[in-house]
Amino acid sequence: MTGWIGIALGDVTGIGPEVTLKALAAEAAGGNERYRLIGDPAIVAAAARKFAPGLALKPFSGYDAPGRFFVGGETGSALPENLPAGSPAAANAALAWLRAGAEGCLRGELDALVTAPVNKEAIIRAGHDGFTGQTEFLSALAGTDRTVMMLLGRDERNRWLRVALVTTHLAIQSVPSRITPAKIELAIEKAAAACRDLGLPQARIAVCGLNPHAGEGGEFGDEEIRVIAPTIRAARQRGLEVTGPLSGDTVFHYALRGDYDAVVAMYHDQGLAPLKAVAFDTGVNWTLGLPFIRTSPDHGTACDIAGKGIANPASMIAAVRLAKQLAQNRK
Repeated sequence: MTGWIGIALGDVTGIGPEVTLKALAAEAAGGNERYRLIGDPAIVAAAARKFAPGLALKPFSGYDAPGRFFVGGETGSALPENLPAGSPAAANAALAWLRAGAEGCLRGELDALVTAPVNKEAIIRAGHDGFTGQTEFLSALAGTDRTVMMLLGRDERNRWLRVALVTTHLAIQSVPSRITPAKIELAIEKAAAACRDLGLPQARIAVCGLNPHAGEGGEFGDEEIRVIAPTIRAARQRGLEVTGPLSGDTVFHYALRGDYDAVVAMYHDQGLAPLKAVAFDTGVNWTLGLPFIRTSPDHGTACDIAGKGIANPASMIAAVRLAKQLAQNRK
């Protein structure tokens, strides 16, 4: 059966429409997957004329309609043209489309969801005070707190980094108290499962320490001794192939050369700085632990270049292709 990929359009004052239409144009040449763009039809049509003029885009009328590329189908008022960056109307629409895509996955209508970037500050200013990110929003909607953010990408030599995060959007001063055995255990388990979902022959997991040189035997902090190392030993006893805690300044080198299949990092920038250094344009955000597949490009709304035709679609293309791969593997 031909699979359905949903794409939530994100904040339309950013580059979401541009990179989405460019990505679909890149996918038009092959495959039989079907795509539903969850967003404002008029805005999508305008972006298609500008960035993907040859794309055979149709209004969405149902999952049994002939064709491959569709837009719309959700309720809501049409957005005005030329909304300014940070517009509350755009922020509210982005959140509604994100919800619609997740609910389509939960109902089994969509095989995967790709999410274009949203403006977190604009969403909060629009009245959604509890919003901390798309990952957290989707986790709450799915009724689970057992999700892990994984970022993955490859360099120009086709060498991969796959990084799972124990903590995500936190102030650095809050990280030590939020690193718990349960969170580390979850990140290790989900990283190993991700390797299997990708069809990798092994699931060799490296775990970073929190402190420089992984604490240097307690000289620079004792989180490695008290929390991280015991959790790693427990994971090994359950049969997982896991190593650490390893120094964050060297482990990514060894992962990039192929010694490890995934790295578990303790905090956001520890994992994302090396990932973006080697795969800035092609990195993908994959939410592990949801009851459906969700990927997104590893960049923001970039409102300063929106509509100029210069946005690089490589990360969105990678996000779409990963969603397709995972959906095919799952079937």
